[in-house]
Amino acid sequence: MLKSTGESSMSLAFLPVSSLSKQSLRCVFVCALALGLCAPVSAQTPPSERTGLQPESSASEWGIGIGAISQQLGIKDIDRNTNVFPFISYENRYIRWFGPNLDVKLPSLQINNAQRIAFTLSVGYDFSGYDDDDIKDTPVLLGMNERDGGFVIGARAQWQTPVVNVSAKWTGDISGDRDGSTFSLGLDKRWMLGQQVMLSPRIVATWLDESYVDYQYGVLANEATADRQAYSGDSTINIELGLRTAYLFNRQSSIFIDASIISLGDEIKDSPLVDSSTENRVMFAYLYKF
Repeated sequence: MLKSTGESSMSLAFLPVSSLSKQSLRCVFVCALALGLCAPVSAQTPPSERTGLQPESSASEWGIGIGAISQQLGIKDIDRNTNVFPFISYENRYIRWFGPNLDVKLPSLQINNAQRIAFTLSVGYDFSGYDDDDIKDTPVLLGMNERDGGFVIGARAQWQTPVVNVSAKWTGDISGDRDGSTFSLGLDKRWMLGQQVMLSPRIVATWLDESYVDYQYGVLANEATADRQAYSGDSTINIELGLRTAYLFNRQSSIFIDASIISLGDEIKDSPLVDSSTENRVMFAYLYKF
């Protein structure tokens, strides 16, 4: 399946990935990204920390849970994809492991008591693309070659302030099977309502380079038909609006709900594979930390 890009992991260690299509894997991958970078503060965290700096994790912490994601892509006549999956996670002072992603935490820059810039390097696998199962189930993709996923590296910086968090992230392909890179700039804000409810809206702009768009949404000359003309994509920008909510039962147990809509860039909307200007997804997860 094709990638919807937005900023925003959970581990898929218990998931029987061999039995899932690439579209299903992509859905789970998106859920992992969206939830892994935003574990909520504890219900017993002091109020000053909930609205200011996010506390840096120093202890080793494992997590287990179950998640679900429902996603509608912009591909013509493609079915909505919904998956339920178990997961595990691990985090300590130096690394964060969620699903197919491993983040390495670099030393942060402390500006003052209320502001800092956190830096992260990452490596992981991106399940974007589509395989034979996706092609067989989607009429507009019939006769297309597979679009493989690949390993990616990334770098992220987040300026954390009491007013808003500003994030910048770059990713690039290192698998050799494809080319392409992305750069995103996002704003998010966290509010605690009482002791247990967290709200976090966000807006993210993601630039996709020409190679990325052409690989994911292009149509090669030998794939062109009377109803599907050849298409070579160019760089474009997607805009995501999202809202994440969490309910904290206690220090160990919490649930997440995340909903977002992505406005696709013009170069994606112009692809003969696409018949929608937006994509959307809804995610749910229960997490228990120990």
